[in-house]
Amino acid sequence: MRDNKPCPLAGKCGGCQLQDLRYSEQLDEKMDFCERTLDYWAPVAPILGMENPVHYRNKAQAVFGMQRGIVSGIYRKGTHYIVPVRDCMLEDSDADKIFQTVRKLMRKFAIMPYNEDMHDGVIRHVLVRKAVATGQILVVIVIGSSELRNKHQFASLIRQMHPNVETVLLNVNGEHTSMVLGDGPDQILIGKGYIEDVLCGLRFRISAKSFYQVNHSQAEVMYEVAMKMAQLKPTDVVLDAYCGTGTIGLVAASRGIEKLIGIEINPSAVEDARVNAQLNEIENAEFIEADASSYCKQMAKDKKKVNVLFMDPPRSGSDERFLSSAIKMGPDRIVYISCNIETLDRDLRYLTRFGEYEVIGFQPVDMFPYTTHVETIALLQKNVIEDNLVD
Repeated sequence: MRDNKPCPLAGKCGGCQLQDLRYSEQLDEKMDFCERTLDYWAPVAPILGMENPVHYRNKAQAVFGMQRGIVSGIYRKGTHYIVPVRDCMLEDSDADKIFQTVRKLMRKFAIMPYNEDMHDGVIRHVLVRKAVATGQILVVIVIGSSELRNKHQFASLIRQMHPNVETVLLNVNGEHTSMVLGDGPDQILIGKGYIEDVLCGLRFRISAKSFYQVNHSQAEVMYEVAMKMAQLKPTDVVLDAYCGTGTIGLVAASRGIEKLIGIEINPSAVEDARVNAQLNEIENAEFIEADASSYCKQMAKDKKKVNVLFMDPPRSGSDERFLSSAIKMGPDRIVYISCNIETLDRDLRYLTRFGEYEVIGFQPVDMFPYTTHVETIALLQKNVIEDNLVD
């Protein structure tokens, strides 16, 4: 496993909290945390780390501003002071090169960065997404309320200098917000408006606002573990709650199950999931735009059987509405993917207290080396209570 010299910006940007530890020591610390928090439930398998834990983030974003000239980087934690970044050890190296190109083009075309206090200037952020398996790159130029002059030429020069750039979008965000992208529709300057990647043998469309795992190699590791835990059978009906663009659900659907049902409240994510099913010619998948709690509650009322439930909620975890609905629906196995051990522990308490479930085990996966975050997969199984036989 590769160890790198500490980043000189580590104390300023706050992105890497474990810079002072060798990678093997980081894994030990994360494993210790998982065991201290979870091992009273069930065994915790050794954490799965990366062979080369650098430049793994396939999504990167930079804020642009003025500091004795045009700079780009990230806000120092808790402030709006820009820490200039030239070579981030976590982000894909192509992203740094594209940010550098944008700075050069801004000087060439005399385009100023956006000033959120004065509400003037133009370019506010640039977001870069890379499809690791295909090499395709998507670039989003985020501007304030002003128009970007020479926008098509600007985009063409980005592509000319970076031939892997498949599409360039223009997004407008003039709001006082910490969000990078504005809510309005993106304008396509070059390409189709999306890129495609291959994950676990399946092809997925990635747009600017799609949820997609930022660590491609570890996502494949995590999904394969989840499939093994699910113990999928040809007769299984699988429910993917919080399905997003359908990645984990479609991986399950491709393994020869009877049917996949994906639930997602975000309409654009549901549309992406349906497109991804078509891309992979998967016909046993149905994606529904709905609130997962309400839909599961109705499924339980209609006595619809689900064999496996996949859960991959946000950091805040699930909620009692969904968990109670899941219990009523009664899947045989629950595979819970969590990016927050504290909320995972909380939700496990609810499922085991109010449902007939037993926690079988955990598999930590290091999705975010050099940070304190750890992804954990939990397997729960419904108890089979047999009648006591009296001799």
